[in-house]
Amino acid sequence: MAQTDTKKIFFENLSGAGKAIAVLTSGGDAQGMNAAVRAVVRMGLYVGAKVYFIREGYQGMVDGGENIKEATWESVSSMLQVGGTVIGSARCKEFRSHEGRLKAALNLVKLGITNLCVIGGDGSLTGANLFREEWSGLLTELVEQGSIEPQSVQTYSALHIVGMVGSIDNDFCGTDMTIGTDSALHRIIEVVDAIMTTAQSHQRTFVLEVMGRHCGYLALVSALACGADWVLIPEMPPDDGWEEKMCEKLSATRSRGTRLNIIIVAEGANDRHGKAITSSYVKDLVVKRLGFDTRVTILGHVQRGGTPSAFDRILASRMGVEAVLALLETTANTPACVVSLCGNQSVRLPLLECVEMTQEVQKAMDEKKFEEAVKLRGRSFQNNLKTYKLLAHRKPESELPHSNFNVAVLNVGAPAAGMNAAVRSAVRVGISEGHKMFAVSDGFEGFYKGQIKEIKWADVGGWTGQGGSLLGTKRTLPAKHVGKIAEQMRTHNINALLVIGGFEALESLLQLYEARATYQEFCIPMCMLPATISNNVPGSDLTIGADTALNAIVETCDRIKQSASGTKRRVFIIETMGGYCGYLATVAGLAAGADAAYIYEEPFDIRDLQANVEHLTEKMKTSIQRGLVLRNENCNDNYTTDFIYQLYTEEGKGVFDCRKNVLGHMQQGGAPSPFDRNFGTKISAKAMQWVSKKLLETFRQGRVFANSEDSCCLLGMRRRALIFQPVVQLKERTDFVHRIPKEQWWLKLRPLMKILAKYKTSYDVSDSGQLEHVVHSIPRDSDASVAM
Repeated sequence: MAQTDTKKIFFENLSGAGKAIAVLTSGGDAQGMNAAVRAVVRMGLYVGAKVYFIREGYQGMVDGGENIKEATWESVSSMLQVGGTVIGSARCKEFRSHEGRLKAALNLVKLGITNLCVIGGDGSLTGANLFREEWSGLLTELVEQGSIEPQSVQTYSALHIVGMVGSIDNDFCGTDMTIGTDSALHRIIEVVDAIMTTAQSHQRTFVLEVMGRHCGYLALVSALACGADWVLIPEMPPDDGWEEKMCEKLSATRSRGTRLNIIIVAEGANDRHGKAITSSYVKDLVVKRLGFDTRVTILGHVQRGGTPSAFDRILASRMGVEAVLALLETTANTPACVVSLCGNQSVRLPLLECVEMTQEVQKAMDEKKFEEAVKLRGRSFQNNLKTYKLLAHRKPESELPHSNFNVAVLNVGAPAAGMNAAVRSAVRVGISEGHKMFAVSDGFEGFYKGQIKEIKWADVGGWTGQGGSLLGTKRTLPAKHVGKIAEQMRTHNINALLVIGGFEALESLLQLYEARATYQEFCIPMCMLPATISNNVPGSDLTIGADTALNAIVETCDRIKQSASGTKRRVFIIETMGGYCGYLATVAGLAAGADAAYIYEEPFDIRDLQANVEHLTEKMKTSIQRGLVLRNENCNDNYTTDFIYQLYTEEGKGVFDCRKNVLGHMQQGGAPSPFDRNFGTKISAKAMQWVSKKLLETFRQGRVFANSEDSCCLLGMRRRALIFQPVVQLKERTDFVHRIPKEQWWLKLRPLMKILAKYKTSYDVSDSGQLEHVVHSIPRDSDASVAM
């Protein structure tokens, strides 16, 4: 939308003065709910509204009294990293009755509350919408009873509702990710990774049961993220005779030398006739038919617990702020809405439309219209299912197409978690498409030295959960060795190239594109997948590996802050990686509740540093005990981490003391997060399908010849879609000196971080969600939330 239409709306024009907002969490708890509550409270207070907690969900609204309490800025401190919901959640039978809702209305009117922010599942949001529809009738009834004055009906004539979906099941239509889902996936994958080591030792089969009574999202995505052998979900029951097929698959996997099998079962899994498929039934089946040593692990409420992931904290914080903006802009005629995520964009959707579509999924499943149920779950769910089937089930050699094309895969640049998942996906999709796949070790250095060998389906088994780069990766660029690389391509008859890496991969593809004029060997389809922890590649809003690094930083920040628990006031100065790109510092700052984050993209001077110290000193005197300041490693040549540490130490004397930490390469290591595993898997599968298409298009007279711009592309996630972009067109969008894109979407999150840290700033809402309709919310040709 043009900026002239929406303008930059600053907080002087966006006042909540005179308004009262209440926030409650209802239904099952989910990690990240506290981050949403914190964002609603602080944003509400920031714009001048009164904000209230409603404790114990709708029960607290019905009971009133101490359950509805005014919130302060300090009352939401130190809750960002806490799982569950600190304001409590309860299922309330009384609110389902007319009398219960009448009591709730009276309690709200007494405090002048006419704006409700409800964080919960579809049941909680449906209840809120019914309450809103009955509101004027309830007030009239209260006047007739003499409980409120007649003028109150006019003063509090409309109840405004905004919902945020908090549910680990990700079972709500209209949003790509619900608050808590990513954290639940973290819990599942942690368990699966741990189980795989013991299973390997004893050559065991493990059957894991995960939550999802009516929705198989957790089971499906965790199966994709760990490379499970079989998955059973409610939306797509297996065909009759599935038991035989599953046992054949397990047996074939073992015969290829694999020492373990993983089967994931959603708790609501059924067969085509509605009969429940339990984890114990699957175990007995494997033992009886195959004689494998088999164990069952039921994860249960472990999935609901623990610290929220970085993704959930950011999602919840963004949604909380968006919810307050939606309440400020609402009128008497505005329908109740849900603030939601599509790709990495905030959207607002009519609550009733979302609830109706969610109910349609269940109806389709009840009527055994399973294909329709999968479609209604949304494009993201469909993509997950399609990709899982593609990667988990190998077709017999006789059924594979034979393309006679050779495709090479290599990693370039620094290692990033998720690279191996991308390689596995590329190899298996390529083999399914009939290609011969070749792995290049150690990037372009290995390429010109001839470290190229064919890679088979079984060679990449178990790669999804491995960190780093199993192929090996180097920063070497191809320009100095193009002749030798061309010779190797001739020798191995390479017809297409898939390069997985960071900024060096982009530079490499540009050099190979230029070399087409001299060497026809490079006139082939070439595709790059962005993979770097720095998230500094133009053409993609997110890169493989950035989420894992972000979680490593946030987890460390939590521990560092906790280390000061019970001591005197303390400020921590933490240095993050990222080169000149401030993504990690900014987004980790938002997820960890930092007071400041210094980055190259937002220049600062000594006056800014002084203002930050004074602001933090003031906060330390009145409320908080611990402060957190992040600094990107290359944000400024002179204001180093040591300098900032010494400045804060000197200026904070008598109020707080300081500690500094340089996080270093721990940000690059570790097992990839569920997000990075799935992002790498899915974009790699899409890239290989593009490569296959381009190979067929450019095959003429017995050879491949591709020299157009669109045959040398980067596949990136832009706003709501996955887009192939010619690398030559990305040149003008790139600052090659500092190795960053000229425009970066996440800079819009910086004011959000400052607001939640109590700084006075302006906030651009020109990009905030506009009310859309569910059916039109996702563009038909996009892959919204492709990562998850």
